[in-house]
Amino acid sequence: MQIVDHEGRPVTSTRMHVNGVRLHYLEAGSGEPVVLLHGVPKTSYHWRFVIPLLTPHFTVIAPDLRGLGDSEHVANGYDTVTMSEDIAELMRELGHDRYRVVGEDWGAATAYQLAARHPDRVTQLVYQEMQLSDFGLEESSYLNGENVKSDAWLWHINFYAVPDIPELLITGHEREYFSHFIKHETQSPHGMTPDALDEYIRCYSAPGGLRSMLAIYRATLEDGRANRAAAETKLTMPVLAVGGRDFIGKDNERQMREVATDVRGAILPWGHQLAEEAPRELAQVYLDFFTEEAA
Repeated sequence: MQIVDHEGRPVTSTRMHVNGVRLHYLEAGSGEPVVLLHGVPKTSYHWRFVIPLLTPHFTVIAPDLRGLGDSEHVANGYDTVTMSEDIAELMRELGHDRYRVVGEDWGAATAYQLAARHPDRVTQLVYQEMQLSDFGLEESSYLNGENVKSDAWLWHINFYAVPDIPELLITGHEREYFSHFIKHETQSPHGMTPDALDEYIRCYSAPGGLRSMLAIYRATLEDGRANRAAAETKLTMPVLAVGGRDFIGKDNERQMREVATDVRGAILPWGHQLAEEAPRELAQVYLDFFTEEAA
């Protein structure tokens, strides 16, 4: 599926060297900039339905995170501090001094670090469907009765942290594994379109794709230390915490109230993959937040 703006024009798809990595990113629209940061195991393709709903109002930049999608599969730097600096440098090179940031899943964890490290640049933060390391992520991965009964049991956090074994078990079975994993996180098993699964499987089956993905999870403890340090100074820009009712839900807002002073929450009646399951409703939540603050 070709990604287009609100007028049906193909988005720009290109690469740039920043912070020691060659990042792929999408760009479309005009006006003030908004950065969209995807999670795992996804790519910038995750935003294909949301982008044309934002481009009538904003310049949208949607990068592939370091090592994911069509960005370079570098050897290291998969902690959220480094990945946030990738985005800060990308936006600086694109000529944007101030911008809004939307992050979902690991993109949200990266967006939090970006806002914490560059509060003079990030004017608004949307934190969506993620549990920050050291603010709930580890607890949600534990083997206990409450987690096992929950659709949001994050068992894979521990699985991915084991050296070498995930690569051994997933390689050669990427379609079966990722199809099950991603569909489990949607409210409906039909919430993911076949073209999206094909795109994600293409990227995570590519040389270095799986290694890079797992490296993000293997930086979880490092991220936790960085998040605790960052939280010593609370964010002051407006923050919108967005949750899928059938996945992380209200806990997005709970986390943000621990690290920010100006927080409001929104719950949508779907699962984890909100940009896939309910793009129109999700984009409207973003626009309402952006407009409210601008007013």
